[in-house]
Amino acid sequence: MYDIEALYEAATTEEAIALLQEHPEARIIAGGSDVLIKIREGEMAGCSLVSIQKLDELRGISMDGKGTLRIGPLTSFSHITRDPLIQAHIPVLGEAVDMIGGPQLRNIATIGGNVCNGVTSADSASTLVALDAVMEYRSSGGIRLVPIQEHYISAGKVSLGPAEILTAILIPKESYKNCYGYYIKYAMRNAMDIATLGCSVNVRLSPDKKTIERMRIAYGVAGPVPKRAPTAEAAAAEKPVSEETVTQAGKAALNDVNPRSSWRASRELRLQLVEELAKRALREAIKRSGGSV
Repeated sequence: MYDIEALYEAATTEEAIALLQEHPEARIIAGGSDVLIKIREGEMAGCSLVSIQKLDELRGISMDGKGTLRIGPLTSFSHITRDPLIQAHIPVLGEAVDMIGGPQLRNIATIGGNVCNGVTSADSASTLVALDAVMEYRSSGGIRLVPIQEHYISAGKVSLGPAEILTAILIPKESYKNCYGYYIKYAMRNAMDIATLGCSVNVRLSPDKKTIERMRIAYGVAGPVPKRAPTAEAAAAEKPVSEETVTQAGKAALNDVNPRSSWRASRELRLQLVEELAKRALREAIKRSGGSV
């Protein structure tokens, strides 16, 4: 069923990097929910794999002294949703990954795999982009920090170099302190489906809840890679909390996207969703922040 040339199992991150250097044609496998399907379908038939499943140092969530949240790439979606730090500081990420597949998939699939496969429809991706996540890469040359918007290069391609491994996803304190988020996944079915469009909003209101101090909005499937909508963000930043601001931000988002037509939806439908989901997600994020539109 699975045409695999060789499987190498790393015991440490250093060993995983060394194995990738020794076998440059090899691919990393963690949970295997994406890789094994590609092998079974023939897309990666005859490949060599480096398993990092035993690297517990790449699993779990912690916070450092500066308040930066550190998410290990081998952390499963189920663990992210239930983690106390996620629930306390960025519950929107737990909600987003809880929309992926079914319980069995969420128990084995990892957030690192979800962002490293490079697909624009990944449910964690737009929320991580809205949170200004930073990707920590590691190679034999040391550690490299890459903003998540530079992590995605093109459809299905990320900026990891040869023999380089994602070792953490970092969420700076500035991105979540007094911020509240909301993610909407629009799909043809309510469960077990790929997003037709995803929209994630992250908002910080003024102490009196009357002004939007800071807004981040990011989309999946609105272009070849997950991306922020800076024109929409500018339309909302430092503006009053009002329906007019919400409407202007939704319309402005159309300047930041470039969706395509596919069998799931036409470009025209996706453009309608870009505007409408921006308004809905922004309203809900404002509500969670203690504001009222």
